[in-house]
Amino acid sequence: MPEKAESRTESAGMHAYFDEIDRKLNEAYAVADAARAKGLDPEKKVDVPLARDMAERVNGIISAVAPQLNGSALIKRIKELEKKYGSLDWRVALTIANEVAEEKFCKFSSKNEAMEIGIRTGFTYHTLGIVSAPLEGFTELKIKKRHDGREYFAAKFAGPIRGAGGTAAAFSLLLTDYIRMQNGYFPYDADEQEVDRYVTELDDYHERITNLQYHASPEELKFLVQHMPVEIDGDPTEKFEVSKNKDLPRVETNRIRGGVALVLSMLALKAPKIWKELSKWGKEFGLEDWSFLKEFLIIQKNAKAGGSKDEPKETAKILPNYTFISDLVAGRPVLTYPMAFGGFRLRYGRSRLSGYSAAAIHPATMAVLKKYIATGTQLKVERPGKAASITPCDTIEGPIVKLKDESVLQFNSASDAREALPEIKEILFLGDILISYGDFLDRNHVLVPAGYTEEQYSKELEKKTVDLFGSLDFQKLSELTGVRQEIIEGISKNPLSRPDFESAIKMSEKTGLALHPAYTYYWKGITNEQLKLILFWLSSAKISEEFLQESEGTEATSRRIIKIILEKKKEEKRAIELIGLTHKCATDYVVIEGTNADLMIRAFPMLSLIKSGAAEEKIRKELDAELKTAEASSDALEAVNAISGLKIKDKAGIFIGARMGRPEKAKMRELTGSPHTLFPIGEAGGKMRSFQAAMDAGKVTSQLPIYQCPKCGAKTIFPVCENCGSSTKKLYFCEICGEIDKPKCPHGDAKSYKEQTIDINHYMGTAIQKLNINVFPDLIKGVRGMSNKDKIPENLCKGILRAKHEIYVNKDGTTRYDMTELPITHFRPSEIGTPVEKLRELGYTADAYGAPLDTPEQLVEIKPQDLILPGATYSMDEPANEVLFRIGNFVDELLVSFYALAPFYNFKTKEDVVGSLVIGLAPHISAGIIGRVIGFSDTQGCFAHPLMHAAQRRDCDGDESCVILLMDALLNFSRQYLPDKRGSRTMDSPLVLTAKLVPAEVDDMVQKLDVSWSYPLEFYDACEKYLMPGAVKMDTLGTRLGTERQYEQMGFTHDVKSMNEGMNCSAYKTLPSMEEKLKGQMELAEMIRAVDAVDVARLVIEKHFLKDIKGNLRKFSIQQLRCVGCNTKFRRPPLSGVCTKCGGKLIFTISKGFVLKYLEPSISLAKKYNVPPYLKHSLELVKRRIEGVFGKEKEKQEGLGKWFG
Repeated sequence: MPEKAESRTESAGMHAYFDEIDRKLNEAYAVADAARAKGLDPEKKVDVPLARDMAERVNGIISAVAPQLNGSALIKRIKELEKKYGSLDWRVALTIANEVAEEKFCKFSSKNEAMEIGIRTGFTYHTLGIVSAPLEGFTELKIKKRHDGREYFAAKFAGPIRGAGGTAAAFSLLLTDYIRMQNGYFPYDADEQEVDRYVTELDDYHERITNLQYHASPEELKFLVQHMPVEIDGDPTEKFEVSKNKDLPRVETNRIRGGVALVLSMLALKAPKIWKELSKWGKEFGLEDWSFLKEFLIIQKNAKAGGSKDEPKETAKILPNYTFISDLVAGRPVLTYPMAFGGFRLRYGRSRLSGYSAAAIHPATMAVLKKYIATGTQLKVERPGKAASITPCDTIEGPIVKLKDESVLQFNSASDAREALPEIKEILFLGDILISYGDFLDRNHVLVPAGYTEEQYSKELEKKTVDLFGSLDFQKLSELTGVRQEIIEGISKNPLSRPDFESAIKMSEKTGLALHPAYTYYWKGITNEQLKLILFWLSSAKISEEFLQESEGTEATSRRIIKIILEKKKEEKRAIELIGLTHKCATDYVVIEGTNADLMIRAFPMLSLIKSGAAEEKIRKELDAELKTAEASSDALEAVNAISGLKIKDKAGIFIGARMGRPEKAKMRELTGSPHTLFPIGEAGGKMRSFQAAMDAGKVTSQLPIYQCPKCGAKTIFPVCENCGSSTKKLYFCEICGEIDKPKCPHGDAKSYKEQTIDINHYMGTAIQKLNINVFPDLIKGVRGMSNKDKIPENLCKGILRAKHEIYVNKDGTTRYDMTELPITHFRPSEIGTPVEKLRELGYTADAYGAPLDTPEQLVEIKPQDLILPGATYSMDEPANEVLFRIGNFVDELLVSFYALAPFYNFKTKEDVVGSLVIGLAPHISAGIIGRVIGFSDTQGCFAHPLMHAAQRRDCDGDESCVILLMDALLNFSRQYLPDKRGSRTMDSPLVLTAKLVPAEVDDMVQKLDVSWSYPLEFYDACEKYLMPGAVKMDTLGTRLGTERQYEQMGFTHDVKSMNEGMNCSAYKTLPSMEEKLKGQMELAEMIRAVDAVDVARLVIEKHFLKDIKGNLRKFSIQQLRCVGCNTKFRRPPLSGVCTKCGGKLIFTISKGFVLKYLEPSISLAKKYNVPPYLKHSLELVKRRIEGVFGKEKEKQEGLGKWFG
């Protein structure tokens, strides 16, 4: 039976793939178990257990707080509910939560505990059993009194709630309210003061602590709190108090509560998604009261449109959304304002490197944006979501620019754009941004009209053929139009191919099809008056015809080139720039040539008359007719349709606002101080925390565990005696009794550690002896002290070997490599540097079309748990292949020298890393997933199947994850190393490991991923009508669940020549100073037509510089002092004037320059761009306040006031 079930959900090839991963995984576990059994680590077994499915993961996590739950019954019930509602259905979480609260699986000490554990269980299921937010983010369920004396629910949250993700955090409120209703409690009755407190608290958190992902308006927050049936409560997380609305009777603290701010802001952000789900089944579960979200969405829409309280007009289907630009950061450029003409043109589709919150732009666009945007760079976008990681796609429209010589051209390659970059004067059109249908579906964002594209033309061609002949009879269409059949078939098979101009005209004239988009302009970018200017201008044109001799092989051919020559006129030339008509410029003339000239002559009969040498009177008469048509038309596009007699569709559509977010990332993770080992060296290590300094001192004092060897009697800090190799006995410490052999004594619980002074040279000496090395590394770094509960240190041997191999330790004993997450469904071997022979060994025997894999240029579909890691050699940090190569060598030497076992990896070159298993782990989650390395790209992104990202509860909107070499985790990870504080006990740690990816058990957002090879014509019709995405039937991953096709045979609409085509390192990372970053930002603001440079200057000052200046001035007034010798910090200066620990010199932690660094740049920026007077006055007041603290200076810091002249 099991084999039969598997055959329905995965192909034989996929089954073999999973079997191979399982085989290698078992092999690694066998070796690691043998190593751990030697007792040299905190546990005698591998501390990363495997979980078979999601139900087991849920049970495993929830049992940490409720061990009394009947695991087998809970697991069985979850699976029953999944059969009823479907895997990951919200109703499963609601039902299981209620059944736990009703004590159907076990009894609890109180009804309150039962309800709280019920909420945690449902929350754990909703978060896939892989995050710790249900345990550490949701902290408590409190029962409070309403103003009328009746009881209501208060759900308390803390900072780790962010690990749940926005939707899950918002869902936790819905879940809590469901339990409230089922148990007969009354809704929360927020009073006016409490409502105002929430508004203040979120503002304070956003302004003083950290930017919220979504900073809702006061109108949004007030409405939500007034209608929320449960109180959003939490423990204080910040040292600052709220700025007002203090001392409220039902609010326990005046300090800022981070959990409250995060959850309430996420409810505002995710309200559309919550309402979309509730509208389907909310009534069935008695959640009708949440219908207030419908009204809230109207309030939110108006707030995003700039605060208008009026209802939008019926004709205004969408409004500009300014949210993405509201928290602008200096040095990260604004690329286009909301819906600004000439910005990123929305184009629907998914490349093999986009979708799942990643978008694509042309590599040439990356180049003209002064290289600020690279592969993996995050863009904050206007719609459909909040952000997107960027990948290259060279099969969409590139940018149109104006050069310094006034010529206008379009770039179709990144190399051409890079070469011309110094000559670019203005970016008229940024080009396309490719956004998938799935992203609109997931955000529940209304479909909006996009510009006319080749893909839509291809579908219309097919429909027209069927309408004319009853089937796709391209032979008959060829006979009708006079266009060669192979051209027509080419358009159908490859929608991105372009017919020649004559064929496009014939198709339009003979069939009534719209003119192919390759031969249209942005006519909606100009007014009727500007069109009339163009017509007057064209009436004086001179048209010449030349024949260009070309040779092809042994044969000579000639190509006809038509030129339209016009006298240069400023307004008229600007008009043709605004429609994207490329042309050349001489001193006094504008020249339109080639296909552009052919098109203009065909579109405007007046030019045909001029070309044929018609009489002046006839030309004037035609001009008058065309002018009248322009006057009578509703817009320029309608006028051109009427004048030309052709059907021409809108090329513009909707433009998407965007600005730069986080730069891409690929680097080895380092803790503060870059330690090699989790071993405390106290103050003896000096400010570098080095063992060499500690060894010079001879002694180390720190809190450490106590062991005694029963064989030789020696006291030690390790579970195995470093002197004789025997297992030691654990001792405990009581302040009264001293050292005892039990964890309890008559005085209570004894500590598992005590402060000790140890001979560090003894421990280093025995470690060196065990490793059998004569010379240890020049610098070995430890930590100041242990933060785990029992103060358990790592064995020094591991730190010595890490230092030797130049790798660093993380909080849990592993070494991590962090990367920006990027999606991929198909790759070419040539892109990832892996030979075809090696790929065949890894199971890639055929390409995406079923042909045998023989060449490096064939297209291959990636397997669901395979990874392509960063291999860029010219980035700011080491690539993954070099780091993993060294980690593998470290692991092998550890196995041989420390554990006395055979090496495992045997890497000889970096290429040997290919095929290795790794653990994928994202921040805020507690469950890793096995991945396999198949190659390295020349980028800084981690390319993986969207399912792989979803298994880590991440999408690709700028998120990052890490990989851990499998054997490194199995040998070195220990829960006992994890810091004993909220958020660190379980988060970002592989507490369980998933071996096989099951699509039904990953984040359900990935089910919206569209996987078709083309979008149907009905989709484009729906966009024109502003329908919701759900109104269109599309092949998505969710429709394939439970079938073989859930893993493979996925399509994409746009190919990419190479994933390495774009910029591979953002200029934001390579520019050394803020001055250079900001200058680049402002140069782009002036260069891009779709950006308001003055407003960018205002936002930089208002949203970044002013906040920093005020914040740094406040920090200066409350700062500490620091010892230059040992880094000890003092709140107040000691009476001696020197460090009380080492006698070192004391200095301020915040300097005067740190406060002043942005003041003069702000003033010069305000002056150059003439920002609003209120902002100039604000800067002047801040300047006076600073002078009141530091006094006036005769000479300003060199350079600061000269950033902008």
